[in-house]
Amino acid sequence: MASSKEYLEFILEQLAELEEITYRAMMGEYILYYRGKIVGGIYDDRLLIKPVKSAISLMPDATYELPYEGAKEMLLVDDVDNKDFLTQLFNAMYEELPNPKKKK
Repeated sequence: MASSKEYLEFILEQLAELEEITYRAMMGEYILYYRGKIVGGIYDDRLLIKPVKSAISLMPDATYELPYEGAKEMLLVDDVDNKDFLTQLFNAMYEELPNPKKKK
């Protein structure tokens, strides 16, 4: 099942206070970037993020879910209605996220 454009727009609105939030459509889903780094994505109308230490500490009870078959597990963000929490979460995660790979 692909994610809806409406859900993407909702999540982007929730993250509107952050600068440099971008996305890329990929096979019916959306990869989310924060200041050039991949934070996670929207899969089947779920916000899933990389399980870095800061995200785990902010969401200790979060469930791990697969974005798609064969992928690594990611953390499900349940509290998508809380703009302040999402802003705090993305800011906390930024330093731990890997830098983008250099293109050849």
